[in-house]
Amino acid sequence: MASVPIASSGSFLVSPNVGLMIWTLVVFGLSLYILGRYAFPRIQEALDKRQHAIEDSIDTAERIRREADELLAEYRQRLKDAREQAEEIIARAEKAAEVREGEAVAEAKRRREELLEQTRRDIAQETRRAIQEIRREVADLTVLATEKVTRKTLTEEDQKRLVEEALSELDFSALSGEPR
Repeated sequence: MASVPIASSGSFLVSPNVGLMIWTLVVFGLSLYILGRYAFPRIQEALDKRQHAIEDSIDTAERIRREADELLAEYRQRLKDAREQAEEIIARAEKAAEVREGEAVAEAKRRREELLEQTRRDIAQETRRAIQEIRREVADLTVLATEKVTRKTLTEEDQKRLVEEALSELDFSALSGEPR
């Protein structure tokens, strides 16, 4: 068997070789330069665009949130105002109803008093008329009874005197409701 030098027995990639290291560094530097010159600016530009888009979205979201908060506050104020107006309308309606009810009660009382007064007047008038009619009937009966008792016709003067006497004996004040 022939002996093989140890340096050549391993893989050339694993064993350190100065020439290979220089070429690796040159290729790495050239790759870094090309990437830095052409690829990284475009990547950075895309990242910047993405960052600006995200910042714009955040700003827009903040603006929309502020506007929504303002609208919400405005709607809450309007709702509060509407409730206050509704309560005011209800209070006015209740007050108007109370006033209307008071007026209706007062009008009913006034109307009732008028009807009672009219009824009292009608009763008094009918009572006076009935008393007058009773007086006439009593006078006629008195004259008739006197004629039958005396069997003669009385003169008008005698009739008046007898009627007056008979009427003075009767108590008509109890019928009319007047005190004696």
